[in-house]
Amino acid sequence: MFSLKEKIALVTGAGSGIGAAIAETFARVGARVFVADRDEAGGRATVDRIVAAGGNAEFLSLDIADAGQCEAVASTVLERAGRLDVLVNNAGIGHVGTMANTTADDLDRLHAVNTRGTFNVIKAFFPSMIARHRGAIVNIASIGGLIGVRDRLAYTISKHAIVGLTRAMALDHAREGIRINAICPGRVETPWVTARLKEYPDPKAAYEEMCATQPMGRMGKPEEIAAAALYLASDEASFITGATLTPDGGWSAG
Repeated sequence: MFSLKEKIALVTGAGSGIGAAIAETFARVGARVFVADRDEAGGRATVDRIVAAGGNAEFLSLDIADAGQCEAVASTVLERAGRLDVLVNNAGIGHVGTMANTTADDLDRLHAVNTRGTFNVIKAFFPSMIARHRGAIVNIASIGGLIGVRDRLAYTISKHAIVGLTRAMALDHAREGIRINAICPGRVETPWVTARLKEYPDPKAAYEEMCATQPMGRMGKPEEIAAAALYLASDEASFITGATLTPDGGWSAG
């Protein structure tokens, strides 16, 4: 098992799903974790589970679309912990639609959270990482950041942007001790996916169709994405920057 002992980490969107799994995994291997989410109940529940398991965690309210909030959270973390070693940008939103039924407002909404929100959080913590010449950033993008996904136009655009941000920043700061990588999952069984399934006329058939998208015949688990994040955050990945890991059940291999 990779270790994050004595590391300080912050995970956005850690109130549920992939973000919660990452926060809990990081705490289990020794990190002090700041659980950031705009959902206070979900975020505090993640903290409670971490503390009950013997880990160290603290909740911080954060809407990543608000640059001012990102700066305030960065100040709080640096005041309380002195530094940030690992930043995981997991918070994001989805949208179903093609060009025919996606509006400019839909695109702007996803840009504000997925793209600009990720930028906002990195921007807030970046000066402290540069000052230390040290930091690992993991962006949770999507397989939709590497290939086209049907009926997900705005989402695919926003996730391609996150992959682009990852690659550009990796080149710009590789010699300054900052590593930045992206994870591009396929479909993962999260509360968001479960909620969307309920909107279909036949949720069971929709579930089976989603599973069939991946050659493995199933969706991923949040814990499987968390394992990939742990590797990229750890010192064992010290020679990796600008990479995109694809835990997608083989989806992108076709």
